[in-house]
Amino acid sequence: MSNVLDILSWAAIVGGSFFALVGGIGLLRLPDFFSRVHAVGIQDTLATGLIIFGLLLQTDEWLVAVKLGLVFIVVLFTGPTATHALARAALHAGFRPPLDSETKTSNN
Repeated sequence: MSNVLDILSWAAIVGGSFFALVGGIGLLRLPDFFSRVHAVGIQDTLATGLIIFGLLLQTDEWLVAVKLGLVFIVVLFTGPTATHALARAALHAGFRPPLDSETKTSNN
């Protein structure tokens, strides 16, 4: 049973690390502010959740598990809230997301 938990744990940790890397690349490569905020918001919650789940499977102490659970709950609420606040502040400052007609190039 210990080997199964180790495999699941490392799969979750590696998966979370992969999503963190993809989110970082998305932050650098995506074209506009709103796309970047969206990529980082999704990446933050998913990558952190997978990594914490993997760490939960590794721990033997209940106090450590409770602390990891509390950290996940805090991240679950603060990540999307911060992303929403950034997007609202950008809209308030005058940034507008590009429309489909502005981003498409014509073939004429």
